[in-house]
Amino acid sequence: MLLGRQLRLLRSALGISQETLAEKAKCHRTFVGQVERGETNVSLDNIVKLARGLGVSPSRLLDKIK
Repeated sequence: MLLGRQLRLLRSALGISQETLAEKAKCHRTFVGQVERGETNVSLDNIVKLARGLGVSPSRLLDKIK
């Protein structure tokens, strides 16, 4: 849930849709929504893909998660 919240905040700050992020991250568009809603577990590989899609480091994506 915390990862999803951070993902949504960063994506919204960039002004891009879930679909656009999915294209940039090379993953399915429904996956982005599932992550943002906390409906799925996310592997390290997918965290890296999502971070790259946002143009940030994986540590930035995980920064607020404690």
